[in-house]
Amino acid sequence: MKWYAIKNNFFIREVTKSPARISICGFLILIFIGALLLMIPSATVTGDFGFINALFTATSASCVTGLSVVDTGSTFTLFGKIVILGLIQTGGLGIMTLSTLFIFLAGRRPSLAENSLIHDSFTYGGIKDIASLIRNIILVTFVIEAIGAAFLFVRFLSNHDWVTALGYSVFHSVSAFCNAGFSVFRDSFVQYQGDWLTNIVISVLIISGGIGFIVMFDLHYVTSLKNRRWTRLSLHAKLVISGTVILVVAGALLFFMMETGNTFAGLPVKNRILSSLFHSVSARTAGFNTISIGELANETLFFIMLLMFIGAAPGSCGGGIKVTTLWTLILLGISRFRGQEEVRVFNRTIPESCTGKAVGVVLLSISVITMATMVLLATELGEVSHLETRGKFLELLFETVSAFGTVGLSTGITETLSRTGKLVIVFVMFVGRLGPLVIALGLRREKMSRIHYAEENIMIG
Repeated sequence: MKWYAIKNNFFIREVTKSPARISICGFLILIFIGALLLMIPSATVTGDFGFINALFTATSASCVTGLSVVDTGSTFTLFGKIVILGLIQTGGLGIMTLSTLFIFLAGRRPSLAENSLIHDSFTYGGIKDIASLIRNIILVTFVIEAIGAAFLFVRFLSNHDWVTALGYSVFHSVSAFCNAGFSVFRDSFVQYQGDWLTNIVISVLIISGGIGFIVMFDLHYVTSLKNRRWTRLSLHAKLVISGTVILVVAGALLFFMMETGNTFAGLPVKNRILSSLFHSVSARTAGFNTISIGELANETLFFIMLLMFIGAAPGSCGGGIKVTTLWTLILLGISRFRGQEEVRVFNRTIPESCTGKAVGVVLLSISVITMATMVLLATELGEVSHLETRGKFLELLFETVSAFGTVGLSTGITETLSRTGKLVIVFVMFVGRLGPLVIALGLRREKMSRIHYAEENIMIG
């Protein structure tokens, strides 16, 4: 008995040494609890849901991805949908946010590791009062989701009874704000393709959950001042807001142009505009759709992959490499092209530590996507000639990028994946939600080598 106690204490000490390990273990526990709950017979209509499918669904919900091997609306009972909704809400807020809140409610101060993880997840600088931050995060989340559910309830009430409309509105409001992409409708929001209210509400919820809580608080602080100026915003908020606006507008224009002769042929102008804006917003992290993804043109699918890879903002419910990472790399390239040593923007200098981290995140992300795609090509296509599998490479790559960006868009191959293929996507979703850098930090050895070797230049480019 003592040996087990020593072993368990050693395990706890090793986990709590690193904030990254706390986050990894927290999400693993959440995923496995969700998988076990979804395997309960009362969670599905048929009462029989295998472990692989349950693990896939739990991971997709906890990592707010939205990929699904079954139709959510017809497969799961009310209990199953509540489990999925709980996983989405918990995963969207972040396991450490809720655990830190419970710590404060229990009267215990968080440890240094817990403090560090909250700092890394929700801010770009120091936080003096984490308790207030967590309370505000919970409050803002529930208020925005409640407002979104109220608007959606008005829309759904015209087609359903009030109980069903209420359930649908709450489920989709939480799913949209947490950027999860889960829908109880078989075709996502295709039936609401031309509905202004639904498109706008869902898009606003996605953007709200995708810009990050710190940006929300920063905007609230600036708007409360008498002199409401853009210059008063933090550099982080400026990069997130400007990057989001540029990506949404540019994405909508490109989507409109690329699909004009394809899926937009024959559609009213209103539907074209709404669909372009909706997919420009949703493709970066949410995963809802108003047009069948499998029918999109090849160039559109490739462009959506770029948006999914970029993702949302740091400290938000979204995935991807993050908007600020993209901005940092672009600014780094511009500064080097001009022969400048410092990376400057908005009269500020971005530290070298941030640029180095941005490069590391992108390289690790590309490595994860590349290796996962190669494994999927082997497991799903085997040794079949590419002449007999036209289009499959793009579909599998699209599925992998979607899983990594925790987006949830699919060309329709998710349900056809083999057991091994599903496990590969589970791994990619998990890495994508936490971030490859967090995974690497969580697995690295605590004792770093103190040996330093002499420098020697090499030729680059």
